[in-house]
Amino acid sequence: MRLRSLAIASAACLLAAAAGAGAGEPAAVKLPDIGSSAAALATPQELREYGAGMLQEMRAYDMVLDDPLLSDYIGSLGYRLVAASDRADSGFTFFIVRDQQINAFAAPGGFVAVNAGLINVMGSEDELAGVLAHEISHVQQQHILRAFEDQKKMSIPIMLAMVGVMIAAAGRTDDAAPAALVAGQSLMIQRQINFTRGDEAEADRVGIALLARAGFDPNAMAGAFQELQKVMRVNGIDIPEFLLDHPVDTKRIAEAKARAEQLGCPQPVALRGAVTAPAAGPLDLSVAPTPSATTVREGAAEASEADTSVSVAARGLGHALPQVTVTACSARGPAAQRYFLLMRERNRVLSAPVTSTVRDYYARNLHDYPAFDTVYNRYGHALALTLTQQAAQAATELRPLVAADPDSLVLQLALADALNQSGAGSQSMTIYQRLHHEFPGNRAITLAYADALLGRADDSHARNALDLLRPLLARNGQDADLQRAFARANQLAGDKVRAAEAFAEAAWLTGHAEDALGQLKALAKRDDLSYYERSRVEARIAQLTPEVLAKRKRDMPSEPDSKDDKLACCAWR
Repeated sequence: MRLRSLAIASAACLLAAAAGAGAGEPAAVKLPDIGSSAAALATPQELREYGAGMLQEMRAYDMVLDDPLLSDYIGSLGYRLVAASDRADSGFTFFIVRDQQINAFAAPGGFVAVNAGLINVMGSEDELAGVLAHEISHVQQQHILRAFEDQKKMSIPIMLAMVGVMIAAAGRTDDAAPAALVAGQSLMIQRQINFTRGDEAEADRVGIALLARAGFDPNAMAGAFQELQKVMRVNGIDIPEFLLDHPVDTKRIAEAKARAEQLGCPQPVALRGAVTAPAAGPLDLSVAPTPSATTVREGAAEASEADTSVSVAARGLGHALPQVTVTACSARGPAAQRYFLLMRERNRVLSAPVTSTVRDYYARNLHDYPAFDTVYNRYGHALALTLTQQAAQAATELRPLVAADPDSLVLQLALADALNQSGAGSQSMTIYQRLHHEFPGNRAITLAYADALLGRADDSHARNALDLLRPLLARNGQDADLQRAFARANQLAGDKVRAAEAFAEAAWLTGHAEDALGQLKALAKRDDLSYYERSRVEARIAQLTPEVLAKRKRDMPSEPDSKDDKLACCAWR
């Protein structure tokens, strides 16, 4: 797992280095160059294809944390920010990387990744929003393309091959992956630092304004920097990778606070009723919480109206409606913060390299430190218990939490999952049915409910699962988890052809392009297909074949300055 983590972090680092190679000294803050020819380097469609290809490759190596609740949460948080930006029609994809390194990065086509390790050390939703706002600003300010305009001779396919070497070496015991990392970084790192400081300052400035417009606390950018600085101090020499070339110093924190002041937010929101768990030893980023792990902004909902201002422009541009600007100096309130804390603990458990380790971490701290005993840590413990085949104990842990907060979808779903796994099928089905009725179309509920039905392994329950999955799949055909569940449901229901098609689609969506095409070709050879089934399969083969061939070509090294040399990312620093 250590080499796998190194490969993941190195991929982001090398791609970030590509964006910064070869430029001269920047100005302190670089404004967007409206007349720049950077946009001519690649079309928006090409950028989306590059980004989608990167995401597929990461999924192929199980680098992406594809949990429905977490994916929907990070996506909704990101799009809240995008909707408040000047380019609200920009297409973005937000996802979580299964890595404990503290990092985030933006890739071509609006693909924004946040490492699980970074979420684990954030103290509030506003701070996490600050990281996303920073990365969104990198994309919308065209930093990736502007970097390539300055240096067009960087061969990205060669760099991607280097990343491929590191990924391939993740399961080996020799030094192949570290050697590839050193070889790439030693050539580019200093020029990257020189170039990106201006872009980082601009991303900070634009991101802080974006936070305020989206209704988040603009002071949270400085708060995120302070949390990261705290991690650096606690760990001593074990400094997070992304801090090595762009340290979060007091100057950057002061500048972030000053920008927030310019928006009319002179002081950060005070934290009241904070409860801090005592330190149990050196901070272990793979499982341990930050000192603010149990902090809840109880006073956030009581912020005065003076903390929020709304302004409407006198007139719009052209035929557009006048622009509405909202500046909010307070956090979004206790409900949003509570949901964030639940999602953070879910992220901590699901991304842990060894689930039993994080289970023992919760059990030990709940026993030793009364201040650690919160709803969020109890939820994390119960989730870890369920994943380590101790579902009955998890259900016992969750019942009082649900009784205290019966409106929590997250807690109710966790209880239903624990009951289902512990053998209390009728009780779990009652909860699933109620949740599905109250939240129709919710992806996490539908998948959990369908999995419970498929666990009965009979034709009747399989058909019920198909009824649940079909409407959701019609709207989310690019969801690999839905395709896998649909495939299993069809298999149990006796429709082998539909099952094979869905399994192939899931393989395609998770980066196994050759495997997907092979499955479809094998299906096409069957002599029992109906006319419509054969037409459907052959049409999909015709669709995927050129894409697989193009992928093969992209994976091969190309000459410098070719159109394939336009992939990079801007890492969170």
